[in-house]
Amino acid sequence: MKPGRRRHAALAMLLSLACHQVLAAGDAEPDAGAAARGALIYERCAACHALETDRTGPRHCGLVGRRAGSVPGFDYSPAMRQSKIIWTAANLDRFLKAPLAMVPGTAMGYDGIKDQRERRDLLAYLAKAGQGARCRAVPAAAGPPAARPMAHQRPAR
Repeated sequence: MKPGRRRHAALAMLLSLACHQVLAAGDAEPDAGAAARGALIYERCAACHALETDRTGPRHCGLVGRRAGSVPGFDYSPAMRQSKIIWTAANLDRFLKAPLAMVPGTAMGYDGIKDQRERRDLLAYLAKAGQGARCRAVPAAAGPPAARPMAHQRPAR
């Protein structure tokens, strides 16, 4: 494994562990069913997102720890490309609650998930899925994408 990939893998592992700690904060015991409930909540996202591939929205493999607007080949809105957000558990929670409030001008036309437990369950699923076999074969984002002329968030063709 190349040194850059090793660093990325180590960072992803640390961020995943931090995500799990944030998700469990305040709970007496970690909730073993959170990721399973989150998988059901993720079905709402499937109209625009998938783990391994870009759709109307970018793929979610490697999401935790990734810089917003950095999936190569995906045509992000200028607001998302310029946001400089790193997708930590806290930032994902804030974004999922109110996408347009966190990133005004984002092309994500979703009002958000208002229920805190649903967001926590979804984040548990994304953290677990991001470490799973389905995501291990998906290339990670390699840095900031080149500027693209379209303002709509959709995969490049």
